[in-house]
Amino acid sequence: MTVHQLHPSDTTADVIVVGAGPAGSTVATYLARSGVDVLLLEKSVFPREKVCGDGITPRGVKQVLALGIDVSGPDWMKNKGLRVVGAGRSVELDWPTLQDYPDFGLVRTRRDFDGMLAELAVKAGARLHTGTTVSGPIRDEATGRITGVTATVRDADEVADNAGRSGKGAKREMTFHAPLVIAADGVSARVALGMGIAKRDDRPLGVAVRRYYTSPRTHDDYLESHLELWDRSNARSPKLLPGYGWIFGLGDGTVNVGLGMLNSSSAFGKTDYRALLKTWLDGTPEEWGLREENAIGGIGGAALPMGFNRTPHYADGLLLIGDSGGAVNPFNGEGIAYAMESAALAADSVLQALGRPEGISREAALHGYATAMTDHLGSYYRLGGVFSTLIGHPKIMQAATRLGLPRKHLMYLVLKLLAGLYDNRDGDWADRVVRGLTKIAPTV
Repeated sequence: MTVHQLHPSDTTADVIVVGAGPAGSTVATYLARSGVDVLLLEKSVFPREKVCGDGITPRGVKQVLALGIDVSGPDWMKNKGLRVVGAGRSVELDWPTLQDYPDFGLVRTRRDFDGMLAELAVKAGARLHTGTTVSGPIRDEATGRITGVTATVRDADEVADNAGRSGKGAKREMTFHAPLVIAADGVSARVALGMGIAKRDDRPLGVAVRRYYTSPRTHDDYLESHLELWDRSNARSPKLLPGYGWIFGLGDGTVNVGLGMLNSSSAFGKTDYRALLKTWLDGTPEEWGLREENAIGGIGGAALPMGFNRTPHYADGLLLIGDSGGAVNPFNGEGIAYAMESAALAADSVLQALGRPEGISREAALHGYATAMTDHLGSYYRLGGVFSTLIGHPKIMQAATRLGLPRKHLMYLVLKLLAGLYDNRDGDWADRVVRGLTKIAPTV
């Protein structure tokens, strides 16, 4: 990957994108391909780790394909559906055949995936600067608009460790300037906070931990989701634990295993999530190999900002995409697909804006991004907020699992609803039900 040597004169652009995760690299690629001068600022050094399940549902695959990425190679592990485990049952649900989305999912580690997307942005013409930690916005005192960002920059020739962190070396404070800034800086949302855009406490928040293991379950045609986490280390007294879990095979001899919990649970914030993961896995079958001696690296954790928990998505020259705008799906904790979707919507609005003269018309095009996000996901995410509140109660979750899993048609509907895999026009009975539910849900 080509990373530009940073010079003091290389600090202005048409657009600054803060963060080179899936959201930031995607929007940078679309803009650069259209001839926009883009500065892409990333605090880490590639390759770097990222806490994630590494699974990409068909909704995310659509976004990957839209970028022109070939997913036929050996680096991509394909899957054909979701296996749901709970209430003593295991149900395999194939991804539906739809107009809007492909019928397969993918698995690829974020260590590889994010680096590949960043390289794609560079090939499109974006100027990527790694080791650049943005600390906050620069605002015009008269108008309040963002005009750039401040950042701490590490020397470009520093050697990065395996986690993407760079070692000790010379640092300098720098400023970068552009008339538009796109924040893709994740849950920390430093740029948004600096602009006075606070987190909304009326929207769901999740937390997830994950770890890699060598395991014979590495080759699996299905992503596996556990709706009940049982501690069976004491066979005489199994204990139901809070949260939900996953096991995703990576096809290279390893699996990604993790669990998540929502803030609607009474155990949220009071639980040692890393200990909880070990307790659950110690109760899984021995032959799965999910034990300490087979672990690769430590347990990583991350917050999941859901349901548009930071708005507005556009104000005063700043667009929020991905996790910085709370774009994680509150139904299932999926972030990659929605990060890339928000990036595509933001790129469209920015291109429309830059094609207009400065003034009211350009500003209207930029506000169109916030409107597009609301139209695209607002009602669906509000519905997801209700769902997240309900499943935060263990008895409701347990009852729903026991009721739902034996009923194939119901689970087909649940899959479409929770994964956002339904056609927005035509489609079958389940598509019509999901569309009907989203129509009656509020958008704000």
